[in-house]
Amino acid sequence: MKRTPAQLKLHLSDLAYKVTQKGGTERAGSHDDFPKEAGVFHCVCCNAPLFQNDSKFESGTGWPSFFQPIALSAVREKTDRKLWMTRTEVTCAACDAHLGHVFPDGPPPTGQRYCMNGVALVYKPDEEAS
Repeated sequence: MKRTPAQLKLHLSDLAYKVTQKGGTERAGSHDDFPKEAGVFHCVCCNAPLFQNDSKFESGTGWPSFFQPIALSAVREKTDRKLWMTRTEVTCAACDAHLGHVFPDGPPPTGQRYCMNGVALVYKPDEEAS
């Protein structure tokens, strides 16, 4: 379900709204407490499934990192030229919420590092994820 900006302001924290709707970034190290057991990370705005916990890895960057999305169709990638550099922005394919960026310095098997803002994600253990 796609929410209006007014609905999102009511549903999200100020930081989650700034990140997902305005392309902001949370402080590094804000989310080092994500669960380790099997589950799925969903979009905080629309609840679309985005990343499985078994694709998460410790990147040392201070942001939750994954080597691949749950499906290539779950996210969109677009060129981001903000902050005087060119990066690849990652958004939720279902609602266009800003999630973070992807970089080509991740581990096998993909070599990708989907560096996400933790406030853009909601974790659900496998029994709740479906």
